[in-house]
Amino acid sequence: MKKNNVVFIGMPGAGKSTVGVVLAKMLGYRFVDSDLVIQEKTGKLLYQLLDTCGLERFREIENEVNAGITADHAVIATGGSAVYGREAMEHFREIAVVVYLKLSCGEIRERLGDLHERGVAMEPGQTLESLYQERCPLYEQYADVTVDCDGKSLREVARQVYDRMQGRE
Repeated sequence: MKKNNVVFIGMPGAGKSTVGVVLAKMLGYRFVDSDLVIQEKTGKLLYQLLDTCGLERFREIENEVNAGITADHAVIATGGSAVYGREAMEHFREIAVVVYLKLSCGEIRERLGDLHERGVAMEPGQTLESLYQERCPLYEQYADVTVDCDGKSLREVARQVYDRMQGRE
């Protein structure tokens, strides 16, 4: 089966949604932001969901919603914590090329504002650095393609993924 979807994984602030929109336009694909799908299905913003349900339940909801996303000719941007959902990630690997947008922890810190307001799913008291160390092996495990984004514009990253999708790289 030819995979005609692209799923972006990576840390919050890596550019998954922004690059996703640009790539979708380049490919003529639909764009899906899984965080928005979660908010739509639950009627709550991500940080509200985290505050009311807690981290464990949030991850269960995220896994359920992501595992149920159906797509054809779509670019899907996931939340940074999507890789904790085994069923969702297996589903994404079946229907899409999974692309890890890899960015250094320093660049992520520069891009991110308030982590709570962004709805970043992390343990109370956890640092961005420890979250980064915890998640990177999971991103690497699930990625079909890894794109190093340090020092690259979002447009350059989108072009690199586009070229890979077209078999030019």
